Amino acid sequence: MIFIVVKFKVKPEFADQWPELVREFTEATRAEPGNLWFDWSRSVDDANEYVLVEAFQDDAAGTHVNSEHFKKAMAEQPQYLQETPRIISRQIDGEDWDQMGEMTVA
Repeated sequence: MIFIVVKFKVKPEFADQWPELVREFTEATRAEPGNLWFDWSRSVDDANEYVLVEAFQDDAAGTHVNSEHFKKAMAEQPQYLQETPRIISRQIDGEDWDQMGEMTVA
């Protein structure tokens, strides 16, 4: 799978609205064939930072970046951001989350 983590530094005046501002993009991406997950989280250390954790089947990430909703998001989102997002994108083995081996919840 292609595993991607992206950090978005949102302008303070848009930080509370960010989930709604990216809702259409999020829903369209989650509906793509080959999308395994597309999850947003807000940093507990910086209220203006959102972290996107996403994964695609190996051959689906290319389709994603060429989709109309991706192109639209790349054109619209910069106006809400403080800086260019930072990304880690890697191909890794697996197709889902594994259970943490160091901890078991009964």
